Amino acid sequence: MSDAGGESAYRSAGVDLDAAALAVDEIRALAGGASSPGVVGGVGGFAGLFSIGDGRLLAAAADGVGTKLDVARLAGRLDTVGIDLVAMSANDLVCTGATPLFFLDYVVVGKLVPSEISAIVSGVAEGCRRAGCALLGGETAEHPGTMTQGQFDLAGFCVGIVAEDDLLGPQRVRPGDALVGFRSTGLHSNGYSLVRKVLLEGGAPRSLDAVDPALGRSLADELLEPTAMYVEPLLSMARAGLVRSSAHITGGGFRENVPRALPEDLGAHVERSAWTPQPIFGIVAEAGGIDAGELFGVCNMGIGMVVVVPAGREKEAIEAAERAGAQAVAIGSVVERRGLELV
Repeated sequence: MSDAGGESAYRSAGVDLDAAALAVDEIRALAGGASSPGVVGGVGGFAGLFSIGDGRLLAAAADGVGTKLDVARLAGRLDTVGIDLVAMSANDLVCTGATPLFFLDYVVVGKLVPSEISAIVSGVAEGCRRAGCALLGGETAEHPGTMTQGQFDLAGFCVGIVAEDDLLGPQRVRPGDALVGFRSTGLHSNGYSLVRKVLLEGGAPRSLDAVDPALGRSLADELLEPTAMYVEPLLSMARAGLVRSSAHITGGGFRENVPRALPEDLGAHVERSAWTPQPIFGIVAEAGGIDAGELFGVCNMGIGMVVVVPAGREKEAIEAAERAGAQAVAIGSVVERRGLELV
């Protein structure tokens, strides 16, 4: 199935995934000129890797929350987006098998209001508790004249550690391996430029406060549901020898992220019937006039992490993940042909 419709809709909302991919390629080339002997894995992976000797690697990831912040501002709820901020980086980091050690945040506002900063950072602290890492520090900046009062942006940086022998990644994957998906809590922190355009703007914007019968709660509650934290479920599986590689399903959805967990000569076969996406994805698709299948190139579609596990050990992996708090389901397998099959 073509993903042109979903990506076209996302582009019309102001986000160009092709341009983003090109930018990453150019950044990778530039970063290559600013390397050092300790670099093991650089730009392009879910986290950068740096050797500190004795068979140990530091892993580091940086991310933001994107235009979900505008929904938080409109709803007047600032205390959950900090959880998203930590989860976006920590979930990337743990794809390498690394245990998060500490987190740093950067908060920039148009006008500094202490109560608002406190609300934002309270979410960051809660995110760190969920990830099992320390909130080590950060920076708060005020940008009057360039950002209006009420506007703000967030960035976060997570650092962890992993033994070289425990490093997860495409190099471990074998044909026939199984794919296990961790259920998401909804949209997480991606696709919000499209969501805002089709649900909150235009000729018939929806109320954030009104209860939507299909959701069973208000649109604000749904859109501001924090990103699920997958650190402990994934590490629990890894400690049991049940993980080869994993993909955090963020910007670019399944189509961009699942291949990043696989060798270049292998692909993934995914059974869409294995799970039911939350109603919000159908609501976005209908409002935007997009086939729901095409959103697999934009959103997580109900699966926030795809984990590659040894063939025949899916049941063990699912049980280990669920003991650690995740909802998990077998969703497909690794195949000996390149690309992603969604059937």
